[in-house]
Amino acid sequence: MSEDRWNTVLVLGGIRSGKSAFAESLVADAPTVRYVATAIGGEDDPEWLARIEEHQRRRPQSWSTEETAGDPARLTELLAEAKPDETLLVDDLGGWVASVLDPARQPNDDEADVTALAEAVRGCPARIVLVSPEVGLALVPMTPVGRAFTDALGTTNQALADACDRVVLVVAGQPVWLKEKTAEPVVTAAPRPAPQATATPAPPPPPTFVTPPADPSFVEAPTEALVLPTEKPDAFSGTTMYLPLVNSGLTKIEPGMDLPLPSSDAGPEARERLGMIDLPGAGLGMLGEAIEFAAATQDTTSPRPWSSVRVVVISGKHAGGAAAGADPDDAERRVAETELGTGLLGRLAGQAGADIAVLRVGDSGAMEDGPVAGAGAVEAALRQGWQLADEAADAGRDALLLAGIGVGVEAAATAVLAATTGAEAAATLPRVLLPGGRFDDHSWMIRCAAIRDALHRIRQEPRGATDILREIGGLDLAVATGLLLGAAARRVPVLLDGPLGIAAGLVARDLAGQTRHWCLLPEAGTLALVKQGADVLGLTPVLELGLDLGEGANALAALPLLRTALGLAAALPVHPALLSEHGDAGLSDDDSDDTDDDEGAGFGDNDDSGIDDEATVVTGLTGFGNPAGASADADVEADDRTVSFRTVDNGTEGGAAGRS
Repeated sequence: MSEDRWNTVLVLGGIRSGKSAFAESLVADAPTVRYVATAIGGEDDPEWLARIEEHQRRRPQSWSTEETAGDPARLTELLAEAKPDETLLVDDLGGWVASVLDPARQPNDDEADVTALAEAVRGCPARIVLVSPEVGLALVPMTPVGRAFTDALGTTNQALADACDRVVLVVAGQPVWLKEKTAEPVVTAAPRPAPQATATPAPPPPPTFVTPPADPSFVEAPTEALVLPTEKPDAFSGTTMYLPLVNSGLTKIEPGMDLPLPSSDAGPEARERLGMIDLPGAGLGMLGEAIEFAAATQDTTSPRPWSSVRVVVISGKHAGGAAAGADPDDAERRVAETELGTGLLGRLAGQAGADIAVLRVGDSGAMEDGPVAGAGAVEAALRQGWQLADEAADAGRDALLLAGIGVGVEAAATAVLAATTGAEAAATLPRVLLPGGRFDDHSWMIRCAAIRDALHRIRQEPRGATDILREIGGLDLAVATGLLLGAAARRVPVLLDGPLGIAAGLVARDLAGQTRHWCLLPEAGTLALVKQGADVLGLTPVLELGLDLGEGANALAALPLLRTALGLAAALPVHPALLSEHGDAGLSDDDSDDTDDDEGAGFGDNDDSGIDDEATVVTGLTGFGNPAGASADADVEADDRTVSFRTVDNGTEGGAAGRS
């Protein structure tokens, strides 16, 4: 049973409406899925077979496939045999109806088959998603067969819509929910407590969006040749079953949420491929961590560089000792610059081609005196963070970068780290740095005392995720936590950088453990708070540059290098030496006697080598004055060194070396 409390869903839609992709997104969080294919015929239709292959390529490798073509009773049997922990995706009922109407089965009670299928769906304990074409919105078919199919499919859709918990109509890729069942699902589950009636807090202000101008004079952006153009994955544009409920307020954000995980196979396979691509030396080093992460989150062994990144800047203020030594005016100046697309974050975002969303949240109280935020305000902040992630996914962003600019954030993050992991606050609280490179140790001691008093105050209080946010975390941490949850739900990776992101990751982990698998730490920085929190989360820093540019700026500075590594890993082919079988001399049977052609080994007509069938092989030392188009077997003097050129025609002079 899913967190969103549905057991069976009927997905309706017309041809090419996006109904299949939407149905797949509903079960994307399931560890395994039984895909039930109902299509029949088409063996002599290449276009139809191409459609089937497209669907097959889109399915994860962990899914299994059942085919019921020609046997409509088999679908009813599969539903009856399904177990409570299974997930079935039936695509689609149009093929099933065609099997029911097969003349070879006539005479037959077709309505009895439809009734039996509806009863099987109604009594099945597994999660089921049924895809069906919605027909009959236009003219009545002119042929008897067409009218029979339309009537049968309409009857089937009505029967299953009554049997399913929910029904959704997909039009032009946009889902419209037609039925949302409020009763308890078929599987018996512990009832959820009704939410307590609380005063609705004032809605927080909307974020400010800005697209900084490109600044090529600052840092050169990655070359376009390394950006592999691909279509936007359906996972980025599809909705989740959580999201409509979370935004509507019908479902609380609470521990135990079941969010999707990145691919468990694509990441290790991408790491293994790095050892085989045509790179000199030992390869990309620690950048392999980013490639493995991108591969897992994109579910491919050749991940593409992030081409559309959104920087989410959250600005909040903490009162009391947490703000000791901070300059609120200076923080406000940095936030205002970011809103204009200027300043450090604006320049870095501009050269990276990223846009910025700046959100100002309400003030949080003094942690040493009492709870820093009310329960209702924390709940609203979590939802707004989730909505920020949803807006980024809807806008086509393929990665988020979380940053914070505020007052007292470091102290609040340190308190969260100490409360959730038992870390020593005095060992992880960052020192207070004043303009000019001077440290204010007196203010640091005030912050440390505030954290000590806050931890003492809550020593006997509950330590749940929302409790931590309410007692010591504050509204900015709540928004950041909601952002991580929403990004995981929409399968959007998040680049963390600094105390706010790490503390939010620790809190989000207690709400949904899957969130940390969607997070990457590009640069470790210099703060012990970040390094220790990342270690608890299991995040390995990609780089160890020792940058201390402020939250968000470290990751933005490293982003072009990460993009370059991703582009290289995807674009470079496998090393030619690995294309031949072990022990093969690299010569074909026809050319085994041509010992004079040994210089051409490895440059044969194997397309994987990336070399044309007719090439020029250079032996000896190469000078700078080599003439273009030198003739075969000619010696040319260049820089007092002899350069030999020989033209190899693989069609006449062997050159078949390297064939696997």
